[in-house]
Amino acid sequence: MEITGKCQLTCSHCYAESGPSGTHGAMTSTDWLRVLDQAAGIGVEMVQFIGGEPTLHPDLPRLVAHALHHGLAVEVFTNLVHVTDQLWETFARPGVSLATSYYSDDPAQHVAVTGRPSHPRTKANIAEAIRRGIPLRAGVIDLGGGQRAEAAQAELAELGVTEIGYDRLRQVGRGIRDQQASTEQLCGRCGDGVAAISPDGAVWPCVFSRWLPAGSVLDAELAAILASAEADRIRGELATAFAAHTDRPRSARPCYPDCNPACQPNCAPRCSPTCNPTSCKPNSCWPQYRGR
Repeated sequence: MEITGKCQLTCSHCYAESGPSGTHGAMTSTDWLRVLDQAAGIGVEMVQFIGGEPTLHPDLPRLVAHALHHGLAVEVFTNLVHVTDQLWETFARPGVSLATSYYSDDPAQHVAVTGRPSHPRTKANIAEAIRRGIPLRAGVIDLGGGQRAEAAQAELAELGVTEIGYDRLRQVGRGIRDQQASTEQLCGRCGDGVAAISPDGAVWPCVFSRWLPAGSVLDAELAAILASAEADRIRGELATAFAAHTDRPRSARPCYPDCNPACQPNCAPRCSPTCNPTSCKPNSCWPQYRGR
């Protein structure tokens, strides 16, 4: 659930093109609560709150509590730039986990990506989450140009992070360099058992497939959208595109397209050898997991 387009940062590769001028969109908190009810009603087991920066949404604690009330596992994908005491209490609730992105052990490289001097705060809050015993995974996105991505992984490990993902640039949103957004940029069997909802209510197969809306939860119930002819057409289009890459060795590419740290939860097999065996569950299964 992409609950906001607002973010303190202006990351150069942001698929959502989020930033300080972003908004919470047309979806009200009441709308999000209603969609959570609908998601639970159709058997959804896990929800991820993302943005933008979800901690900037004033009702994030309420939304998390409502999801937990329905028995949903919750992940908050956050830049960890600023965490209030209330949010730490929310994050510490059973059933809640965190995810974040990290770019370099060099603060100058980190700011070159995020557009703000965010490295010290993000690093400190990663350490604080670990200290508090809050489950946290981190993803390193390598944008090239001499970025110290491997050193970033090592620094995360030193901080106590045990689930560390790794990925390349996805050319979607501000990440577009020399290609247009297409199925080549998607990951993790996008649309297979997963859906994303935008701040304006659009339903996509996943957060990267923003040009493939199946409908809007402001106009119809989630179940009806996911069972619609348009959703079937989109899933068929994606399945055809992904099948074109079945010649790639399974051992080298457990699922195609490969998974971005922010792209969950669907990789096949759901719990493959590339998954951390201590937490092998749908929302932590990364084909590009790199052990230490």
